[in-house]
Amino acid sequence: MSEPVPELRPAKLDFIREIIAGDLASGKHATTITRFPPEPNGYLHIGHAKAICLNFGIAQENAASGACCHLRFDDTNPEKEELEYVESIKTDVKWLGFDWGDHLYFASDYFGFYHDCAVHLITQGKAYVEQQSAGEMRANRGNLTQAGTHSPYRDRPLQENLELFARMRAGEFKEGDCVLRAKIDMASPNLNLRDPVIYRILHTGHHNTGHAWCIYPMYDFAHPLEDALEHITHSLCTLEFENHRPLYDWVIDNCPVPSKPRQIEFARLNLSYTIMSKRKLLQLVQDGHVDGWDDPRLPTISGIRRRGYPAAAVRHFCKRIGITKFNGTTDVALLEFDVRDLLNTSAPRRMAVLDPLKVVLENWPAATVEQVDIPNHPQDPAAGVRQVALSNEIWIERDDFMEDPPKKFHRLGPGRHVRLRGAHIIRCTGYEKDASGNLTLIRAEVLPGTLGASTPEGVECRAAIHWVDATHDADAEIRIYDRLFSVEDPDGADGGFLAVINPASLTTIVAKIEPALAGAAPGFACQFERIGYFVADSVDHQPGIRPVFNRTVALRDSWAKRTGG
Repeated sequence: MSEPVPELRPAKLDFIREIIAGDLASGKHATTITRFPPEPNGYLHIGHAKAICLNFGIAQENAASGACCHLRFDDTNPEKEELEYVESIKTDVKWLGFDWGDHLYFASDYFGFYHDCAVHLITQGKAYVEQQSAGEMRANRGNLTQAGTHSPYRDRPLQENLELFARMRAGEFKEGDCVLRAKIDMASPNLNLRDPVIYRILHTGHHNTGHAWCIYPMYDFAHPLEDALEHITHSLCTLEFENHRPLYDWVIDNCPVPSKPRQIEFARLNLSYTIMSKRKLLQLVQDGHVDGWDDPRLPTISGIRRRGYPAAAVRHFCKRIGITKFNGTTDVALLEFDVRDLLNTSAPRRMAVLDPLKVVLENWPAATVEQVDIPNHPQDPAAGVRQVALSNEIWIERDDFMEDPPKKFHRLGPGRHVRLRGAHIIRCTGYEKDASGNLTLIRAEVLPGTLGASTPEGVECRAAIHWVDATHDADAEIRIYDRLFSVEDPDGADGGFLAVINPASLTTIVAKIEPALAGAAPGFACQFERIGYFVADSVDHQPGIRPVFNRTVALRDSWAKRTGG
């Protein structure tokens, strides 16, 4: 097959790569160590793909200096995390084409280190055990125009804080009875520095450590310590963490850490007609609006993989949109364009008829079956040809025939000619309808000598249509996927995102396909000629028993035409 679309190389370095290049050139760092740190509380989505491509991509680009990227599971919240998510994340990263090698880590493996750092802060007078309720702490935190109020427990004696923290560790308190807070500045204009909670009590088993711990660090405390312990040089986060950077730096500066990483923020990926919130995606799954995390309508990596998006197209898309400091929304049509562009060069062609209308070739002997050679890819001779049976009965698309066609309609109509893709020219000689006026049959004749030949003189034939032989066919379930939401910004929709779910996001039909397609392996991707790109479903498709194909993307952006775009 043709070579896939090449990776998109930026014309110039983005601001993060400029920083890294400068650090290497100045000798600040001998190499670069990045990390991709997902929390295993859900399946990854296309936004995470951008972060994966950035972090692992930087490591690949600087491999000559020994650079690497860590895959680290930020599993410090046992209430929401599951091993299922851990395994799905590993699968997604590998599918995108990246490998963490020996650098697979779990934040939960560092629980002892976090605990020691918390004790260190207490001994330095920089942390204290808080026994106010969550509501009282919230009320005393202040706001953007009013400073917070000191906790009555802020100045506990050091030894009392150590004893209370030890009792928290020993499981002597109930959840919510107390927390450990960093002692920073209750008057800081940055609310994240107003004595943030750094440890809380959770009597919940952990997927990795079992019941060894009943106190767990907060993310803002664990995150910088993980980076420092792993000697991360550049900790790349999305912009929502920008206001957390002063706390990140405070933890690094006040704890006994072996290195000092630098946090840098970039804009997250937002797509039109798409939601990226794990919480909302979980709601769609749990409430049954979609068929699991890998539903092809979801922006999860497992969903787009099942839909047939090639990993190379996703990587290409992530490089195309680039890395900036400015939030915005990318048109999902750009992602679809990259998918379509790559499949155009790589996907073999097959024929399927989604809305079948039978054609009887009246001058073709009923017992005769001809094997027609049809190219597997029109732009790639190396892809070879396949033999497709042709008899006196075939299926064509219903909309390839019109009783009274307009001037620019070049397909089949009474007395009109059309070429069967890769085969003969036929002429319509008549048609039949049922009692309700619905077309049931087209009658036609084959023009002799037109197999693979030019159009005979005096015959007007301006189009070729796809077809499937009616005596050598198979039935297949075809799933036509469309956008899950009917508005560009479902997060901002009146009534919430559930109110704008597109009722036509999935249409299931039974189509006629080439018989060889029925035996295709799950994951086989091809173009159904003149229709779109399809993939044999990785879950439900059973070769030779139950063919199921998902539409990956149409041949062109039909959504823009529908919406006037």
